[in-house]
Amino acid sequence: MNADTPKAAELTLPQAFLLLATNDKDGKPEVPMFALRTTLAGAILAELDLIGAIELQGKHVRATGDAPETELQHELELIRGKSRPHTPKRWVSMLEGRAEVQRFYEGMAEQGIIEHVGEKRLGRFRAVRYPEKDHAPEAALLEKIEAALSGPPSNLVAPESGAADSTAPDAGAADAVVPDAGSPVAGATDAGASEAAAPEAAEPAAKVPDARTKALIALLQAAGLLGKLFPAADRVRASQLAKDYWPTRAVEDELRLIRLAQEEAANL
Repeated sequence: MNADTPKAAELTLPQAFLLLATNDKDGKPEVPMFALRTTLAGAILAELDLIGAIELQGKHVRATGDAPETELQHELELIRGKSRPHTPKRWVSMLEGRAEVQRFYEGMAEQGIIEHVGEKRLGRFRAVRYPEKDHAPEAALLEKIEAALSGPPSNLVAPESGAADSTAPDAGAADAVVPDAGSPVAGATDAGASEAAAPEAAEPAAKVPDARTKALIALLQAAGLLGKLFPAADRVRASQLAKDYWPTRAVEDELRLIRLAQEEAANL
């Protein structure tokens, strides 16, 4: 990976999702195009949510007052500029499209992660594919997701920006168990009593995945890709990591309607 190639942590969620949803060798999507477009729209909402540019207020998506600089400025301005707020599902349907998919593909091609390959068909039509050029960013993503999925099931929360680290020790509890250096009991405790009172060494707690990794897992699951990429992953833990995340709930609702429409059309 050269100096200009972004690492896994620097990829936006739309970039990360597209990279994992595209076959490394032939550059074709691993899911139907409608699922790719719809989930990419959810990834756009998820990215804006994680950086604090938008939030879910009740049933509607609203732009926040202070938004950092983002590559998704166009989408953010669309959300900010609407006179009436829309639901997440409505925004997914508004943001999905071929142009969005191509824009993120071409952006990664410019960064040297994938390459733009054209293919002539019947001498007239040109199909564009995006095979992998630099595997390092995808390898880093896969490693992070694998680590997140390998932990034990626990009370995991949905991805959210600015979430407090639940693994941080409580300062008050630490002060309560540390004896004062000037106290007579410090160093004067009977060795046998000290040994009996000492707790057994606890197993290190599994590291809670960061919000970006959890959001990516939720997006992959919504698109039907998580099981394909990680067939041996614990489904219970995967579901815990992905549940109750509003951008992916919107993706799932939109995909459900698209599939129902396709089934109805096939039965006509």
